Amino acid sequence: MDLLKWSKRPAADVEAKKPEVNIVRGLIARATTPLLPDDYLHLINPLWSARELRGRVVHVERETEDSATVTIRTGWGFPESYKPGQYVGIGLQVGGRWHWRSYSLTSIGSSDDRKIAITVKANPDGFLSTHLVDGVTPGTIIRLAAPKGDFHLPEPLPDSILFLTAGSGITPVMSMLRSVSSREQQPDIVHVHSAPTRDDVIFLEELEEMDSDMVSYSLQLQLTREHGKFELDQLDAEVPDWRDRSCWACGPVAMLDTVEERYADEGLRDQLHIERFAIARTDVGGEGGTVTFTKSGKTTEIDGATTLMEAGEGLGIQMPFGCRMGICQTCVVPLAGGYVRDLRSGDEHREGDRIQTCISTVSGECTLDL
Repeated sequence: MDLLKWSKRPAADVEAKKPEVNIVRGLIARATTPLLPDDYLHLINPLWSARELRGRVVHVERETEDSATVTIRTGWGFPESYKPGQYVGIGLQVGGRWHWRSYSLTSIGSSDDRKIAITVKANPDGFLSTHLVDGVTPGTIIRLAAPKGDFHLPEPLPDSILFLTAGSGITPVMSMLRSVSSREQQPDIVHVHSAPTRDDVIFLEELEEMDSDMVSYSLQLQLTREHGKFELDQLDAEVPDWRDRSCWACGPVAMLDTVEERYADEGLRDQLHIERFAIARTDVGGEGGTVTFTKSGKTTEIDGATTLMEAGEGLGIQMPFGCRMGICQTCVVPLAGGYVRDLRSGDEHREGDRIQTCISTVSGECTLDL
């Protein structure tokens, strides 16, 4: 057993379909010490790595003026299947610094050619999203994190489904729709999607083709500049049986808060599944201050609206992350010193507490062993 642990340890954090693969990787790592096996593997194929998951950008296709689908060929160790609706971590080196974000997969949950796809909407305040839409080129090598997330359809599928989406909230649902459309038996689906104009609807042509070709799928577009925002009070008239349907909703924070409140009021919260792309922050942030990363030997000053994760990534520190929403617990670390505040609840945490860096900011000063 000690020999197995010794041989596997250098590749212990890389998922593999067959556990014995990591034994081989580990032995390669031991055999090439003090050099890393990647020093050799990279010469053969840049997608081979004993330490991390990698991918290569193979195609970038514009969807709308400010969105694009990025197709990625995955490398050694990336899972061969995932659940439609899950997200994947993307690491991209820009200007000599690695930047990490999570994006919903828009490809279906299995692929024979080892390709996945994400569809990204450029955010004016989002450095990486803008680069993926406007700057990334085919051939670029990226880092990957394995697919995660609980926002996906169950097995077996429910008899009737309601999708409520707006803007880029269509992306995880698109993966679900593509998966469902390939099945022989399909549930009854009503899909209400909001966007400012037709030109802003990501996947418009494909959605309308599904609406025409799939008997069980009904698309209701709400063009907000023409008809105003979709109000939940419209559901009774436009989807009379919505209370009987399992619902998956993804979109802006305000929309999801309203949907969640309505379902809770109706006693239907168990039927609702939500995916958030931004944390719901309280009006009470931290005071801002100094963040020190002891292992990296770096310090920075941030305001009370910047998360500790954003602070670390801004310094080029590879922070542990998953959903970036305070849900998955991947980013949890002990607070080595000082005080931080939870941006969602406003609660303050002190030295010794375990905190989520993706939803916490500094209050005065704090220290993390990262």
